[in-house]
Amino acid sequence: MDISVVIPLFNEEESLPELEAWIRRVMEANGFSYEILFVNDGSTDRSMDVIKEIAAANPNVHAVSFSRNYGKSPALNVGFARAQGDVVITMDADLQDSPDEIPELYRMITEDGYDLVSGWKKKRYDPLSKTIPTKLFNATARKVSGIKNLHDFNCGLKAYKRQVVKHIEVYGDMHRYIPYLAKNAGYKKIGEKVVQHQARKYGHTKFGLDRFVNGYLDLGTLWFLSKFGVKPMHIFGLLGSLMFIIGFFAVLVVLILKCVSLCSDSYSFYVTNSVYFYLSLAAMIMGLQFFLTGFVGELIARNSPERNNYLIGEEF
Repeated sequence: MDISVVIPLFNEEESLPELEAWIRRVMEANGFSYEILFVNDGSTDRSMDVIKEIAAANPNVHAVSFSRNYGKSPALNVGFARAQGDVVITMDADLQDSPDEIPELYRMITEDGYDLVSGWKKKRYDPLSKTIPTKLFNATARKVSGIKNLHDFNCGLKAYKRQVVKHIEVYGDMHRYIPYLAKNAGYKKIGEKVVQHQARKYGHTKFGLDRFVNGYLDLGTLWFLSKFGVKPMHIFGLLGSLMFIIGFFAVLVVLILKCVSLCSDSYSFYVTNSVYFYLSLAAMIMGLQFFLTGFVGELIARNSPERNNYLIGEEF
């Protein structure tokens, strides 16, 4: 099979017939063998009924339906697990992504040798309340991930080699960082294509301030896991050791100062009279806790059943 088109959706009943017809026209015009995999993320409208009607007329249409709304990342992960095409295309179900981009995305994967190609909606038809946070988010994502050539990490229109989607796990809200996940899995040839963006025709946007805030939190999590996920002692042990050493020497300084004050019989020799003693002691205790946290994390990482699950690109 040439192409699998994975489409996560939530309450998009109006757009589905038009989207399927558009994709079918593109596939037939280019002679692609294909499948369309709709992943219904717990829609409360007639989306699933519409998909069943579409599938009855087109045997290339398949569907997975969640019993409740889990989110876009779980929907993509389930779709990726079931995709059979040599090239996997993802797009949103709201008709803002154009299926006419599919042939060129397919060519960039199969001929140019990209592992992943992300769409860039250079000219957008979204309100400023969405475009401005998106620009800030993408600038931060480029800096943290080191993928300098991508302008739009969160564009729903992407193309992948099949092995890429089989070797990454998209969970939580990590769909925003699929290029970063692919890079961490060893897929370094990541490209970008300027794609057409269309104004939403039906329904309303699912974007909100909570997604913007959560995006930054997820980016921090992904960065931390990529750096220290399998070596937690490298961060917690370092912080713990530094705090313990600082606290230890601070206690010594307090003791020396108390000795000096005792010799000058200005104060009685009670180190507990000094607030610095308690601050120093707290630093030592926190340092020890950080160190133990790293040690426990190391034990968990070393005894994880996935600790030696390495991705093998080639084997003889």
